[in-house]
Amino acid sequence: MNRIDNLALDVVEDLVGARYSRDKRAVLARANLRLEKIRVLLRLCHALGYFPHARCEHAMRCVSDVGAMVGGWFRHQAER
Repeated sequence: MNRIDNLALDVVEDLVGARYSRDKRAVLARANLRLEKIRVLLRLCHALGYFPHARCEHAMRCVSDVGAMVGGWFRHQAER
């Protein structure tokens, strides 16, 4: 669980960094990779019984929402 927490904080740092970076796409790609790692770890935690189904489902939904926002920001930068 600490690993998931640390990755989530890294994503927050990436998003703040992207806000002030010239090369936003590289930072957003890194954030997206970290979100994918969180997804994998959440599935693993659920499979091992560390998370009840409802808690894992909520966490996955939140991660997916953030991923959609990061993806939209990335696509917006690609269009520029």
